[in-house]
Amino acid sequence: MSTLEKIKENIAEAINEALKKKAVSAADLVYPPRVEFGDLSLPCFGLAKELNKTAVATAEFLVGKIELNDVAVAAKAIGPFINFTFSKTKLAEGAIGEILNEKIKYGLNKIGKNKKVMIEFSNANTHKEYHVGHLRNIAYGDAITKILAANGFKARPVSYINDFGIHTAKTLWALQNFYKEEKSPQPPFVKGGSKGYFLGKVYVRACQELENNEAGKAEVAQIMKKIESRRGQEYKLWQKTRKWSIDGFAKIYKELGVKFERIFYESEFIDEGLALVAELYKKEFLIKSQGAIIADLEKCGLGVLVIIRSDGTALYPVADLALAEEKFKKYKVDQSIHVVDARQSLYFKQLFKVLELLGFKQELKHLSYDFVKLPEGMMSSRTGNVITYEDLRSLALAKAVEETKKRHKNWSEKKINEVSDKLVNGALKFEMIKVGADKIITFGLEQALRFDGCTAAYLQYTGARIKSIIRKTRNAKLATQIKYEMLNEAKESAIVNKLARYPEAVAAAGKNYAPDELAKFLFELAREFNDYYHAVPVLKAKTEVRQARLALISAVSQVIKNGLGLLGIEVVEEM
Repeated sequence: MSTLEKIKENIAEAINEALKKKAVSAADLVYPPRVEFGDLSLPCFGLAKELNKTAVATAEFLVGKIELNDVAVAAKAIGPFINFTFSKTKLAEGAIGEILNEKIKYGLNKIGKNKKVMIEFSNANTHKEYHVGHLRNIAYGDAITKILAANGFKARPVSYINDFGIHTAKTLWALQNFYKEEKSPQPPFVKGGSKGYFLGKVYVRACQELENNEAGKAEVAQIMKKIESRRGQEYKLWQKTRKWSIDGFAKIYKELGVKFERIFYESEFIDEGLALVAELYKKEFLIKSQGAIIADLEKCGLGVLVIIRSDGTALYPVADLALAEEKFKKYKVDQSIHVVDARQSLYFKQLFKVLELLGFKQELKHLSYDFVKLPEGMMSSRTGNVITYEDLRSLALAKAVEETKKRHKNWSEKKINEVSDKLVNGALKFEMIKVGADKIITFGLEQALRFDGCTAAYLQYTGARIKSIIRKTRNAKLATQIKYEMLNEAKESAIVNKLARYPEAVAAAGKNYAPDELAKFLFELAREFNDYYHAVPVLKAKTEVRQARLALISAVSQVIKNGLGLLGIEVVEEM
C-alpha cells in the first residue's frame, strides 16, 4: 500500500469512528479542484441521506467530531465538502522515502491478482508496408502489456501475423508479371530499403494494376489457391517472400525494444481452422449462402459473418477460430485482448459472439484505437499513401544524430548513436500513445521529432537534467538522514503531492487501458520540476536544505524513469 493510500485509509477510518459505523471508504475521497482547498475532500451527499441532514449540515456536523492525527492535520467544511490538509513533512517523508527505497518497483500493485491476460498486437500483414499506422498499434500494445504487468496481471504479449491472405497472392502476381528479374537471394532492385520494404512497393503496384483488371483478379484467385495447396512454384515464392517480411518485422521489433512471448501465423492455423469450419458446417452451426459459408448472426443484431468465400478461399475467421482454441486450451489464459484499429470493431463483435455461442467463457476484449492520418488525408497501403516505418526511422535518426552532434562535439560516434537511438524510439512511441486511443492522430514528422513541449524528448531531457544536477554535487550519494521539514516551498509541496499520486496514475492507466493518462501525468510532473528548478536553488542551498532537495529531485527522476519504462521508453543519462 502506497503512502497516499495509507493516508486515505486513515482518514476514512477516522470518519467512520466519528460516525460509529463503516459508512466511508478510501475510494470516497477525492481531490479538491483547487490547491488552497486542501489535499483531500469528502463529498457529503451520500452521508446526508443516512444522517437525514443536508449535505452542508453533514459536513459541518462531522468536522467537529473527526479526530485528526499527525498526518491529516486539519479538516474544514466548505459547503457540502470536508476538506483535509496533510502534514507536508509527513507526506514528503513517506512518499520520497518510499520512492528512493523501492526504486523501479515504486508504483507497482497487485490489483490483477496474477490473472493471465494475453495481449495480441502488431498483427501486421506480410507482403505489405509497415507504416506509421502499424507504429501506433505496436506502441499502444506494448504499453498496455507493461502497464497491465505493473498492475499485477500476468501479461503475455503475442503477435498474430496475417501471412496467408489474398494480399499475398496479389503481391506474388505483381512480382511474376512486372519484376521478372526477381531471381537472386538479394534482388538487385531492392535499393535504399529492406526486402520487406520492397514487397510493400510491389503490393501497391499490384493494387494499382488490378483495379480494373478482371483477368488479373482471376489469376490472383488461382495463385491464392496454389498457395493454400502448399505446392508448386507460387508456394515456393510465397515462402521466400514471406521470410523477407518476417525478417523485416524482427528487425523492427528489435529496434523498438518490443518482445513477444509468441508470434502466431495465420498459415499455422488455417488447416485446423478449415477442419473446425467443416465440423461446424456439418453440425449446421454454420450455413451456406450464395456459395459462401457464413455464420448467421442476424438474431444477435450483428448481421452475417462470412467465413469462406464463394470461390472456396478462406477469410480471417477460419484461422481466428482455431487460434482462439489454442489460446484458451493450451495457454489457459483468462482473458484475450486484441489490439486492432476501430475499423475492425464489427468483425470482433461477430467473432466474439461466435466464440460465445461455441461455449467459450473466457473474457474477450477488442481494444480499439482510431486512425493515424497524414495532414493531406488518410493513409492507405493500397494506394501507397503512407509514411513507412523504415523511411520515418531513417529520417528521425538522421535528425537526432545531427542535433546530438551539435550539442556534444566531444562525444564518440558510438555514444552519439546510442543516445540518438533512444531519442528516436521515445519520439516515435510517445507520439502514438500520448493521445487517447479514441482520438485520430494527424501525424506530422516535424511534430514527432520536436524536442520541446509534450514529447518524449522533453521527459528524457528532464531526467537527464536531474542526473546532471546530482553529478555536480561533491558526493552524489544522498544523505542517510533527510530532514524533510526543509521542503517547505509551495512548489516542493506540489511536486511531493504529484509523486505520491504516481501509483494511482499507474492503476488508472491499467483500469482504463489508457497509456495516454500516464503520459500526461509524466509530462505534468516534468513541467512542475522544471518550473521548480528555475525558481528554487538546489545546489546553492544550505547543506540540510540541499540534501532534502536532492532527495526530492532524485524521486522525480525515478518516477519519470518508472513511468517511461511502462510506456516502453528508455531514459538517457545525458542529452
